[in-house]
Amino acid sequence: MNLLQVKQRFGIIGNAQLLNRALEVAIQVAPTDISVLVTGESGTGKEIIPQVIHQLSSRKHGEYIAVNCGAIPEGTIDSELFGHEKGSFTGASGSRQGYFEVANGGTIFLDEVAELPMQTQVRLLRVLETGEFIRVGSSKVIKTNVRVVAATNENMQRAIASGKFREDLFYRLSTVPIPLPPLRNREEDIYLLFRKFASDFADKYRMPSIRLNPEAVSLLNAYSWPGNIRQLKNLVEQISVIEVAREIDAVTLASYLPVENEKMPSLINESSSENYSEREIMYKFLFDMKKDLSELKKIVIDIAKGGEIDLNSDQTEVINRMYQEMHANANQSINSTRILPPANEPITNFPIENENTEYEVHEEVEESLSLEDREKDLIQKALGKHRGKRKYAAAELGISERTLYRKIKEYNLLE
Repeated sequence: MNLLQVKQRFGIIGNAQLLNRALEVAIQVAPTDISVLVTGESGTGKEIIPQVIHQLSSRKHGEYIAVNCGAIPEGTIDSELFGHEKGSFTGASGSRQGYFEVANGGTIFLDEVAELPMQTQVRLLRVLETGEFIRVGSSKVIKTNVRVVAATNENMQRAIASGKFREDLFYRLSTVPIPLPPLRNREEDIYLLFRKFASDFADKYRMPSIRLNPEAVSLLNAYSWPGNIRQLKNLVEQISVIEVAREIDAVTLASYLPVENEKMPSLINESSSENYSEREIMYKFLFDMKKDLSELKKIVIDIAKGGEIDLNSDQTEVINRMYQEMHANANQSINSTRILPPANEPITNFPIENENTEYEVHEEVEESLSLEDREKDLIQKALGKHRGKRKYAAAELGISERTLYRKIKEYNLLE
């Protein structure tokens, strides 16, 4: 069976290269009994790979059992997987076959395999190596012939390093690893999946299918989709049920997208400036510098009014501390030529031409332009420069289209 036939049979949507590669490997290993470990973020559709492998193997007429290892309590998971004898624990009123016994001759899919307790990992390793296991409360060895396909969304090397997962079991499970790409790396597939889900929900709820205008399609593709396919499907269902209009614009779509960890200059958090663009860091630095210079100016004015040029120790300490902080901010935020005197040179007095120099004091009015006003002005200028084309305006501002749409709505900049 070729790749296209597999996609049609299992309802797989997408043509991304990484997705095609994962399916090709699954098709290739299906006729064998090699253990497979499917990796990928939550919501990427890892459960489809074991189904493909089972249905294309000689075991397709045997049992296929999917087990969510993270959903079974630690105290009962050994009983679920390997069975138990009557009276082996409180509540064991009779003997019970486990999944490995029931699936003899078939396939077991162990989802979230990294959640298995350490004791269960030891039992699983023995099954994989010898095909043998013992029921809970029994001493009789039982043979089984089961193909194991496992999946996880965890970083397995990290789990091994932390002692959460056995290294020998990892290598036994991952004879053939099949990584699935996150949705953000399948940009060409996002709109295809949207249309498929929209059609499915239109049939389910007996209503016309929703559709996106071009700007909304651009926004859909620009979003990072941390919840992957599961998140996209949930979003399509929400919009299908809630929205009356069947054509969805970008602003409406943006209202359904959770806020990402992305901020405009006015929202910068001082403790995480490394997460922002150079443009945003520059704004923060300039506004911080303006505040510091305003404080410095007040000290100079006070000195000039009093006719004193030499600074006392307290004033010297204040100014030196301010220079130290300003230099620290400058060196942390931008990598450019210094605009202040070296921070290690203490300031004891200000240079004057002579002792009789008169100082004219000017009281300046602080600019009332807030960061929000500046942010709004930047957005307006970017939109004007690119003639309202939001995609290019967002790129110039260094933010995603979704964030731009949200800001346009917030500042009432809609045309």
